[in-house]
Amino acid sequence: MRPLAPAALLSTAALLLAATACAPQDEAPTAAASASPASCTKDQLATTKPGTFTVATDKPAYGPWFADDEPSNGKGFESAVAYAVAAKLGYDRSAVTWAVVPFTSAYAPGDKAFDVDVNQVSITDARRNAVDFSAPYYTVTQTVVTTKGSAIDGATTVAALQGAKLGAQVGTTSYTAITDQIRPSRKPAPYDTNDLAVQALKNKQLDGLVVDLPTAFYMVAAQLDDGAIVGQLPPGSGEADQFGLVLAKGSPLTPCVSQAVEALRADGTLAGLEKTWLAGTDGAPQLS
Repeated sequence: MRPLAPAALLSTAALLLAATACAPQDEAPTAAASASPASCTKDQLATTKPGTFTVATDKPAYGPWFADDEPSNGKGFESAVAYAVAAKLGYDRSAVTWAVVPFTSAYAPGDKAFDVDVNQVSITDARRNAVDFSAPYYTVTQTVVTTKGSAIDGATTVAALQGAKLGAQVGTTSYTAITDQIRPSRKPAPYDTNDLAVQALKNKQLDGLVVDLPTAFYMVAAQLDDGAIVGQLPPGSGEADQFGLVLAKGSPLTPCVSQAVEALRADGTLAGLEKTWLAGTDGAPQLS
């Protein structure tokens, strides 16, 4: 899934978000292919460009995942995660380069001009048919955002959303959550970009949007003068929605990248980055 808010106001929003509790880190990472430490050193890795670790994401690069539309500055959760993974593999900041790849192109079939893509891409079985995923680096909850005084402001159940006009970016797990979990009586609105989706909410063309939880907090803090979080949706399939780094199908890097992510979880780095850059669950009730 993708975030909505532009990154220009990340610094202000980060101060607000840091005051909230951090969401729990992934408790049960997906199994990663085994890799020996000796094969996961910089001199052994078959990267796209020898000696360089190429990371891709979309443009604009939104907060709170990135800051100032500049992935290479190391600010924002996903930028920081990318550099941390690179460091575990032996690449310092000067050896990391960034490429622009549209969200849906990242997990489309075909050759890739990157080593990993980091862009809030949820791990799904359908996407695994075309690409590899690393072990998950973040477990996300789908969340409904509205404007104060709207038809769904104050709703406490999923059933209360079924008559609403809802929207999300097309091709995302947020959009799937609308169609498969909420099942509204009115056709949900698909948007090619999250900019268009949030503008529709501002224009009162929608009752609400479905986005990931950190984006919901960021929107309310920095993008919507009258924004309100309705609540978090329960897991639709009973399985957690998790973000993973995207790699080419059958990439020889996949085991090593997964090993790096799991090491960052074990040593507390991922949890620390969440506390720095992402909002927690205070003020976001669970919808029943």
